[in-house]
Amino acid sequence: MPDARLKQWRVRIDAALTRALPDPSTSPQRLHSAMQHAVLLGGKRMRPLLVYASGSLFGASETSLDAPAVAVELIHAYSLVHDDLPAMDDDALRRGQPTVHVAFDEATAVLAGDALQALAFEVAAETPVTDAVRVQLLRTLAQASGVAGMCGGQALDIDATGTKQTLEQLERLHALKTGALIRAAVRMGALCGGASEDELQRLDRYALALGLAFQVRDDILDIEGDSATLGKTAGKDAAQDKATFPALIGLPASRERLDELAREMFEALEPFGARAAALAALARITIERDR
Repeated sequence: MPDARLKQWRVRIDAALTRALPDPSTSPQRLHSAMQHAVLLGGKRMRPLLVYASGSLFGASETSLDAPAVAVELIHAYSLVHDDLPAMDDDALRRGQPTVHVAFDEATAVLAGDALQALAFEVAAETPVTDAVRVQLLRTLAQASGVAGMCGGQALDIDATGTKQTLEQLERLHALKTGALIRAAVRMGALCGGASEDELQRLDRYALALGLAFQVRDDILDIEGDSATLGKTAGKDAAQDKATFPALIGLPASRERLDELAREMFEALEPFGARAAALAALARITIERDR
């Protein structure tokens, strides 16, 4: 049953993203086309799926979850566009396609990322919930996107390149760069469903472990995977001397850390019982994925 729901939600979010994006046949056409290229050419849709899964746990309607699900994926897409730029990771491949600055140009990629970020907040502001919940959604998304989230994590990642990190430093880096938006996705769905503060804190623990697990698995795949399967350049982290879990603690210990994080996720979900089946399924997908 969870797999069927996830499939249904993937179809739903793709349709919602298509509706939210500007028509590439309208001016400025190049910018609109770049935005579509960044968002619609594949992707795991993990973050919007987390919005639907956490919202459904508390009985939120899918209609109320569409806007936050779209918003969080637009923020994720914008971050990838900027992350791939020559000034950042300088990558030519994303989701099996040329990155936006390669398919278009650097200036258009910068503008596309900026426009996607702005559109995310415009969409989130239209969530059909109470004003108080809407403010919570916007604050959650903003915090996850800024210096206390992705931007701060990216800055730490740049500073860490070529340096020796402690495990604590590396986990903090990724708790911001990757984990903050995952936590926001889980929180936003739960907020739409009226979750209590205690329930939100338990879901935060799940999301923290999920964000780290996603990154540990990503680091392992960067070594063991190939570009065709991953949809992005394999071995890039090692080539750029990036701080990664395998580089710091080795592959066996990285796999052990992934197992620990899996236990933490399922323990956090245990009090919710069968209602959390979709969140549990996303946890399993995260630790078992091959791309």
